[in-house]
Amino acid sequence: MRLLKSKYNSLSDEDLMAEIINGNETAFVELYDRWSKPILNYFYKMLWQDLEKSEDFMQDLFTKIIQKPKLFNIKKSFKTWIYTIAYNMCKNEYRKNETRKGIDNSLNENMVKSTHGNYDKNYDENLFNIRLNKELNLLSNNHKKVFIMRMKHNLSIKEIAEIMETSEGTVKSRIFYTLKKLSTSLIEFKPVNTIAYVLLINEITTII
Repeated sequence: MRLLKSKYNSLSDEDLMAEIINGNETAFVELYDRWSKPILNYFYKMLWQDLEKSEDFMQDLFTKIIQKPKLFNIKKSFKTWIYTIAYNMCKNEYRKNETRKGIDNSLNENMVKSTHGNYDKNYDENLFNIRLNKELNLLSNNHKKVFIMRMKHNLSIKEIAEIMETSEGTVKSRIFYTLKKLSTSLIEFKPVNTIAYVLLINEITTII
């Protein structure tokens, strides 16, 4: 079994899907192992940090894949395809929850309590991430989506454009707007030189 699995380890995602289309269960297990964690993380970021909901969505997505693998065109990018499915699932959920915004304020309180007054790098990073999530939830859904796909999941401008069915120019403008806004609203973190803040500024220079 180990030798068999190692064979599938070397296959591309597209080749694995070709095997899955032919009913190969081991290929599906390999694909699930590769993508379940990043997709769960994507849903978690997109669905208000609701872990239970995110896990349900992740399982639903892979259920769709195992039930209808032939919907995938093996000549296309699997990465773009799976994020497109995830994106559309989130978009449908947003429609059902148009009034649901913001984040759990208790998260901020619990984070502060857990540090016991120790001001260190991890504390700075935790505070930064809390504030970042809060600021993201103040943005429109489209601006939040492109930021998460670009900064959290390292999707290219082209991949995001394909997923959102828009132009690369539109994606760039949304990312630029979001990063400029965040760099202003999170300016207080610049003195502590958080890695995340530096990444934000660097991303702006690559978009210009």
